[in-house]
Amino acid sequence: MDAERLKAALIEKMSAEQDRYRVWLTAQPPAEILNHTYEYTIRQDILIALEGHDLTAAQAETLLASSAPLADIYRDWCKRDDPQYMEDIQDTIEARADDLIQREEEIRKSPVYKYPFDYAKENGELDQYRVSRQANIACKQAIENEISNRHDGFSLDCKAAVHAVVKKFGYDRTLYVLAATVRDKEHDGRFSYKNKDWARSIPVFEDADRIGGDRNREFVVQSHPALVDGFVTTARHEYLLSLPLTKEDIKAEALNILCKFQDAREPNSPNGTHYMAQISPDFLARAKSKDTDRLMAMLPFQSLSFSTLEGRRGTYALISQDENRFQKLQLRKPSVRKKLQEQSAAVKPPKKSTVKDQER
Repeated sequence: MDAERLKAALIEKMSAEQDRYRVWLTAQPPAEILNHTYEYTIRQDILIALEGHDLTAAQAETLLASSAPLADIYRDWCKRDDPQYMEDIQDTIEARADDLIQREEEIRKSPVYKYPFDYAKENGELDQYRVSRQANIACKQAIENEISNRHDGFSLDCKAAVHAVVKKFGYDRTLYVLAATVRDKEHDGRFSYKNKDWARSIPVFEDADRIGGDRNREFVVQSHPALVDGFVTTARHEYLLSLPLTKEDIKAEALNILCKFQDAREPNSPNGTHYMAQISPDFLARAKSKDTDRLMAMLPFQSLSFSTLEGRRGTYALISQDENRFQKLQLRKPSVRKKLQEQSAAVKPPKKSTVKDQER
């Protein structure tokens, strides 16, 4: 969302906040109304100053995250020494936003603290616990906001929503908050079994409070479960794509391609001259040039090539119809000695004839 749209949303939110304040104020006795006249006037001028002042997208977004941005800015205004009105009102708005941005950045960069309050207290780690907890709650709110803003009533742009949250909080914290959410809703059938199994694999310690509740519930996402489940699935997938490929990943992709070659009953390329198999888009999203080189080396075909095909999406592995498809993967590079032996056997000189042979 660009700066102008964020600013417009902020003005709308602060105007609604002022309207609620006006309703409350007009219901008070005359003496109480007089006591709040200055506050009401300054709050109104803050709105006027905001409409005529440009904010960056980051400044507007961080102010929007507050439940009462107008009251927050007014409190900061009251702390100023000898304020010079409209110019200082604008400065107060910017300063409030910049302070929040800096504070949020410090919180976001803090590592995820996974141990409960009692453990943190016993080990002198309450500061780490509190900062991480605050970041978890902010991450939860960001997920809810993204789901709300990107859901049009019919569909949710999960990928964009996930990237927006991860950009602010990173995968470690985002996935931790999501795991805590799914674990809290273990018995909700709107969450997939795969996501429930994944959440159980993430260590989330119970954090009991004095009355037997779980403090972790403060950062459990409360959006519609079906939308949260889609967000979880996408977050897990996008995280996987961010990881480098392992040797086992490359071997699994090579085996997948080999099986597709062998399962085809006849050449299945568009012109019928090659066997082809689509390379996994997830593999290609993670692969570097050395990974694709390793993939080619594992597939034991002389005519092997990787190519796109006109009119089809994706990248394909192709081999000539004359190739023997029923070979094993080349898991190890052949030794130099073995290569030399093979080359020597291929160009082996004819056997020298003996005297007896010549006599025949």
